[in-house]
Amino acid sequence: MSSYCWKRAVLLLAAVSLTGLACTKTPEVAPGDKGGSTPPSATPATPPPAPATPPPAAAAPSANPAAVLTGIPGMDFSSLPPAAQRELSTILSDEFCYCGCPHSLGQCLRQHTPCKHAKRMARLAASFVAQGGSASETIVAISQYYAAYREPRVELKVDPRMCMGDANAPVTVAEFSDFECPYCGKARPVLEDFARKNPTKVRFCYLPFPLPMHANAIPAGQAALWARDQGKFWEMHDALFANQANLSVASLPSLATQLGLPGAKLQEVLKGDSYKQELEGFRAQGKAAGITGTPSIFYNGRSFKLPPELDVLTQSLEDELEWRANNNAWAAD
Repeated sequence: MSSYCWKRAVLLLAAVSLTGLACTKTPEVAPGDKGGSTPPSATPATPPPAPATPPPAAAAPSANPAAVLTGIPGMDFSSLPPAAQRELSTILSDEFCYCGCPHSLGQCLRQHTPCKHAKRMARLAASFVAQGGSASETIVAISQYYAAYREPRVELKVDPRMCMGDANAPVTVAEFSDFECPYCGKARPVLEDFARKNPTKVRFCYLPFPLPMHANAIPAGQAALWARDQGKFWEMHDALFANQANLSVASLPSLATQLGLPGAKLQEVLKGDSYKQELEGFRAQGKAAGITGTPSIFYNGRSFKLPPELDVLTQSLEDELEWRANNNAWAAD
């Protein structure tokens, strides 16, 4: 799947179902497919009911996007494609700033220039429409993103040996991940780059969540936890993701050997149940947090269901720092 399609699908699912594009616990089933089919001769006793609520209509685009998007202090949207500019102009005209001011987002950007919230929201919206999101999809995704700040946080127990960054950082970003999940593989370098760019602000922690649909997820998780106990968790973590297509039990000892670890000892570990109970403990945490697939990301226990792109992750960090500094509230402008 191309990078563009991946980003677009993440946004669509975030806007519609808030699950994000991910490897799920069970194989994907097409809508309406319950694992079987209706015999050709079968006819329903009654006609199917009409949908209770029609899907929301797409917001009408602004007649003159340039008039809405130009002349905003400190912001330039000229690099967006024309279609994205039309969608963004609709958002700026129809949506309100999340800081709570009585202005549309566009009015806030022009008339309430000290408002840093409006600028963040506009940047977030611009990144979504640039990936192909419509105005209505983007408004739903952004609204749900900001609503998550007021939802109960989950408490996650992380292993400091599986974390990078300052242990005293104000924000802990935790990722539930599966070594065989292709979407986890795409998110991995972005998350690690994000953590390295913010070493004093972010502690990034990995939590294994092996899915039953992946035959080698548990052995790979065992190998990662075993390498952790040898002081080489991140080296094994990266090696497993670099070899996602070949994580069979037979191949894992050679990865250990390449990292300077005793491959024969790992081979013995994989023959038994070592670390399986610990892996199940991590899975239990994920289930309690309500995750349905991987990757699943949390900021200080707040579920993050937007595309794991560097600019979006960075903005969420800015938001989280402000929220934390103001005792779970947005700072007044």
